[in-house]
Amino acid sequence: MFTIGDFAAHGSVSVRMLRHYDAVGLLRPAHVDAFSGYRYYAADQLTRLNRIIALKDLGFTLQQVRVILDEREPVSAAELRGMLRLREAELEAELAADAARLARVGARLRMIESEGHMSSDDIVVKRLPAVRLAELTGVAEHAEPGSIGPVIQPLYGELFPRLAKAGIPPAGMGLAYYESAGPDHGEDAVVVHAGVQIAPGAVAEGHDFAVVDLPEVESAATIVHHGSMDDVMPSLQTLARWIEANGYRSAGLPRELQLSCEGGPENWVTELQEPVVRRGE
Repeated sequence: MFTIGDFAAHGSVSVRMLRHYDAVGLLRPAHVDAFSGYRYYAADQLTRLNRIIALKDLGFTLQQVRVILDEREPVSAAELRGMLRLREAELEAELAADAARLARVGARLRMIESEGHMSSDDIVVKRLPAVRLAELTGVAEHAEPGSIGPVIQPLYGELFPRLAKAGIPPAGMGLAYYESAGPDHGEDAVVVHAGVQIAPGAVAEGHDFAVVDLPEVESAATIVHHGSMDDVMPSLQTLARWIEANGYRSAGLPRELQLSCEGGPENWVTELQEPVVRRGE
């Protein structure tokens, strides 16, 4: 028989960990002295301890280890294979996430080295939920802010009175998006969609505005722009450089979510959203 200290030394674990395994019912001492409370372990218990350590090293939780080692209801070989395959998939996903994070760190380092400072504009990749919009559309000659502003501002000026007349209150912030207008309007022309979020159950017919459902976007690179949209180009360029440097490509219609329109244009806050996928997908 080994004292808890000797058994811990032989098993290369701490005494504290052995006490924890005892408390959760994973590895009970072979004998506990009734007077002193000292724990004693048998030599053959090293086999179970080694199995616990090996399974933990594979990333299984203590609860999963207890299920695997339960002698009353032994896990079958097929069940163990299934658990190992699931763990394998989890580890592969973690490796992919770590590789993507490493690529972002490298890209940020390259940007700092090329620009000489750390940008205060942080890009976040996230999912965009599906939304229902009430919208009006117009055509701008090109995608430059100086061309889009004179088109989108009157559209919003008309949209909100029309919503009020229809008795449909906005259910969220303004959301604009853009797409190519096609050759009939010129090579660089874009369709400007000036929308505002409305309730999912809002009626889509019988109004003097369109009601559209924008689908969920699984992955979008986003940046928060502060100030007038006339001055948005530096933020758009920062976003485009980040997408290129981090191994993504654009994969959908860019969106602009109005987070705040309080005060003058210099106080506006807008999230620029660019749907992306990994290059090669």
